[in-house]
Amino acid sequence: MNDHGYKAIDTVVNIWTPEALSHRPGWTDEFFIGKMKGEHDEVGITLEKMIEDMDAAGIEYGFLIAAKAGRVGLPGCYHMPPEVVAEAVKKYPTRFLGLLGIDPFQGMDGVRALEYAVKELGFIGAHLYPHWYNLEPNAAQYYPFYAKCIELDIPIQMQVGQSLIYSKEYRCRSVGRPIYLDDIACDLPELKLIGSHVGIPWHDEMIAMAWKHENVYIATDAHSPKYWPESVWRYINSYGQNKVIFGSDFPVLRFGRTVQEIDDYGLKPQVRKKFMRNNAIKLYGLERLGIELAPEDPKGDG
Repeated sequence: MNDHGYKAIDTVVNIWTPEALSHRPGWTDEFFIGKMKGEHDEVGITLEKMIEDMDAAGIEYGFLIAAKAGRVGLPGCYHMPPEVVAEAVKKYPTRFLGLLGIDPFQGMDGVRALEYAVKELGFIGAHLYPHWYNLEPNAAQYYPFYAKCIELDIPIQMQVGQSLIYSKEYRCRSVGRPIYLDDIACDLPELKLIGSHVGIPWHDEMIAMAWKHENVYIATDAHSPKYWPESVWRYINSYGQNKVIFGSDFPVLRFGRTVQEIDDYGLKPQVRKKFMRNNAIKLYGLERLGIELAPEDPKGDG
């Protein structure tokens, strides 16, 4: 990888250790190896191997997701125990940070669990898969969680765009239209909202939301950069340079290949610095953890 004088921050990473995989249901292998043409090791990927691959790609930190995919007990659904992610972060605090998944059907118990994860376990943000609950992101059930995110001063990252068939026992509808973030941002302008997975196939709708609302951002994970629509690249490289953060959704995308495809496009140097590192630090308030911004040219890239 090219030496840019700073390291990237990957804001969307799935923990894939043997322990983590033991909490995932049987559809995981069929989906990642079949549908996604994945290359992951079925028996797991150690944290040490992840760090080795991150180093090779020039990535300093990865945000590990303690995902909640549907209501536990329903076919194909699972919750990743927060402790699995918390232990990984505790073991390698200078390489990993945690995001806690939310299940809107847990109600106030879930809200209290979010607060505990942030205050006691050190999680830095919330994460949501709306499609696993067949609830659009502007549904009332989410609002107590959104309010708690504001209170805790943490962002919430949610999948927008098309969802896939992950488990054939539990077929998820694509409820994550980016336009639904319009309602949330109007209702809760203090909430830091991140639409992940680029928003494809409604990427221009996602761009419109990030352009309209100062509190709405985009994460570019899960889709290979070489396949991003040109409007996404144009937004990152110009007027949206402060509103987009880098993510891989590892192991859906591998660290090295993803970074290389971004570099192959040739973003403006100052834009790349913001996209790959500084925007995430500012959005998640990581300076409080001693994570430093890469120096920016005060003239910017226009």
